[in-house]
Amino acid sequence: MKIISNPDYSQQQELLERPQQERANVETAVTDIIQLVRENGDQALYAFAEKFDQAKLTNLRVTQEEISDAATKVSPELKAAIQTAFQNIYKFHEACYTQDYPVIETMPGMTCWRRSLPIQKVGLYIPGGSAPLFSTVLMLAIPTKIAGNKRVVLCSPTDSNGDINPAVLYTASLCGVTEIYKAGGAQAIAAMTYGTESIPAVDKIFGPGNAFVTRAKELAQQQGVAIDMPAGPSEVLVIADQEANPVFVAADLLAQAEHGPDSQVILLTDSITLAEAVNEQLSIQLSTLSRKQTAEKAMENSKTIVLESIAECIKWSDAYAPEHLIINAENADDVAEQIQVAGSIFIGSYTCESLGDYASGTNHTLPTYGYARNYSGVSVDSFVNKVTYQKATPQGLKNLGPVVEIMATAEGLDAHKNAVSVRLKEIENYN
Repeated sequence: MKIISNPDYSQQQELLERPQQERANVETAVTDIIQLVRENGDQALYAFAEKFDQAKLTNLRVTQEEISDAATKVSPELKAAIQTAFQNIYKFHEACYTQDYPVIETMPGMTCWRRSLPIQKVGLYIPGGSAPLFSTVLMLAIPTKIAGNKRVVLCSPTDSNGDINPAVLYTASLCGVTEIYKAGGAQAIAAMTYGTESIPAVDKIFGPGNAFVTRAKELAQQQGVAIDMPAGPSEVLVIADQEANPVFVAADLLAQAEHGPDSQVILLTDSITLAEAVNEQLSIQLSTLSRKQTAEKAMENSKTIVLESIAECIKWSDAYAPEHLIINAENADDVAEQIQVAGSIFIGSYTCESLGDYASGTNHTLPTYGYARNYSGVSVDSFVNKVTYQKATPQGLKNLGPVVEIMATAEGLDAHKNAVSVRLKEIENYN
């Protein structure tokens, strides 16, 4: 990677800039796809499957027989690994979720509380292509299981034979998701937004994807369908000091770079010696990767920045707002405590980002492209609505009513005042 030593602070924005996407081309293509799905429903999805996946489909919904057959194609070793990941992710997400909150008496006779109610219909998008992300099924479907969403719809593209990856189907079944459809790309997002003859419209759409999927999700928001978060290509930022193992650092950078050619990896360090050693390791490890060309392309968007201290690295990391932040430094715990902005943080030399991607228990659906400044990663809370409740006794209304009357009068909202006044009058007459 290109090494930039001791840059001036004025260069920060330029050096931390993400790869620019061809938004104009994406916008046109996605708008056309959405329009065709709205107008032609299932027939448009069949046509897109043939165009993009070279698959001639006769039905969109995956049958129970296909789900059962897929389980026989997944090796026992992979099944065991998926089940271990399932247990860890379920344990963590269940522990972090609060359904019922305490009832608070804000003043005598006036109580307020909050409950988590499941969103009725949710859609999960699972990318396919060269790396079918069955791990994303775990990250999205386990929270729905805990939240208790009434209807869970999963869409994923097929191979040229019209089959969804067996590991994706097995994992979905393990998580209790059985309503699975053969649809990928922006067209799948359009189907879950507007509904087709086969695929129902949902209330909220989750899942990562390429620039076309991302833009389709953004457009879905304009139609009143919520999304998990706006996001771009995957990214990782590593903070490493002179004590870090360059083999580990290079491996972490490449693990993210292999996601896609538009991914970005950044190394922040206070050691030029480490920076050069990491570059040597990148060359060595890159040659062994099956996705070498993809990783090489991502490296063109990436760089190493050598700063004066780890304290400066922390500041630059917060300015970047990384999706994944790996802290490979002697005082990693202390550094982690000082971080203000990140999607997910990996602490210490042995905590590679791959653990969180698959099985540590946290979620790998995270805000990218700087959205960590104002979005959180997916959790059970993403699949519920937080509904507030309040209840007043007659005494509670007597205590609080006059306050509301004064405030409503000051705002010139007579009907608001009257809604309190007529009740207070009735209480007085009753007594």
